[in-house]
Amino acid sequence: HVETLFGRRIHIAGITASNPAQRGFAERQAINAPIQGSAADIIKRAMVRLPSALAEAGIEARMLLQVHDELIFEAEESIAEAAVEAIRAVMESAADPVLDLAVPLVAEAGIADSWADAH
Repeated sequence: HVETLFGRRIHIAGITASNPAQRGFAERQAINAPIQGSAADIIKRAMVRLPSALAEAGIEARMLLQVHDELIFEAEESIAEAAVEAIRAVMESAADPVLDLAVPLVAEAGIADSWADAH
């Protein structure tokens, strides 16, 4: 198995396979899994924290969708900027206090009338 930065174990099937193609695939998974898994752990931590953080700030924004490392929210235009700042703060601190990362997490945000307009 391999572990994410948060200690979540990811079991790698085929790592001891006698077939070189299967073993090679498993070895590549073993390299990639801690990176992708840690990113998944961080976004999940942000998703868990966001509803209460937004409620505490008095911001009525609704999380609609997660796409990889992106979160899509819906909010009234009048509070969009405040929502962005609150969401960004939670996302950028999602690894705290468990991890002391040498490189800061930076969350980019945008405001648009539709998901298509945001990209």
